[in-house]
Amino acid sequence: MKKIPSFTIDHLKLLRGIYVSRKDEVGGEVVTTFDIRMKEPNNEPALGQGAIHTIEHLAATYLRNRADWADKIVYWGPMGCLTGNYLLLKGDFTSKDIVPLMQDTFRFVAEFEGDVPGAAPQDCGNYLLHDLPMAKWESAKYLHEVLEVIKPENLNYPQK
Repeated sequence: MKKIPSFTIDHLKLLRGIYVSRKDEVGGEVVTTFDIRMKEPNNEPALGQGAIHTIEHLAATYLRNRADWADKIVYWGPMGCLTGNYLLLKGDFTSKDIVPLMQDTFRFVAEFEGDVPGAAPQDCGNYLLHDLPMAKWESAKYLHEVLEVIKPENLNYPQK
């Protein structure tokens, strides 16, 4: 079988950052898929399941409630490898275009207080699998170490 494009990225060289994973045309509009990479693959521990689940709930809720971006948000969700998230946006965007949005999103998660939205049995298929303290810690780490000091190598996939 032919490898899908995301498996052709050299994960041994991949840094934490924001990457355009792909662009697809859907119904005459471009949908941009972003790789929001919070961990260096195969080089540091993956995100804990509870932490990434909580990040998913908080980030998706935040993004879909931002008046300036809500109509462009198609999807936010975790990667199966637990090293980051995927963000799908309606429109033709570059990684640099969404740096301020990701800074705001991860600041929101890092500073969040209260009950995690949708973390109730009637709202979530695994409502007990949440870890707000670790979601906040991981989000603050990504925000301060990557997003606030982002460089070109954190915005473009490494060359093979």
